[in-house]
Amino acid sequence: MTVTAVKIRYFAGARAAAGVADEDLQLDDSEPTVALVVSTIGERHGSKLGKVLAASSFLLDGVAVRDTSVRVPAGSQLDVLPPFAGG
Repeated sequence: MTVTAVKIRYFAGARAAAGVADEDLQLDDSEPTVALVVSTIGERHGSKLGKVLAASSFLLDGVAVRDTSVRVPAGSQLDVLPPFAGG
């Protein structure tokens, strides 16, 4: 089985909910999707992060992800961006 390594970076409320600024994730999947990565980190960190993830947007290697069925290549970086307040 192929393992895919992904770097996850958390910002603002996502960082607070996850309890870490970033982490490396190893997935036993050769072609994981953004949805799989998001569900995996939600399971890892619990319901507090799960609530933040439901409202968050994501950047995959610096590009906004609109479709979570997008494949995540090995060595990619996924940024978790919760809604930001202010203006």
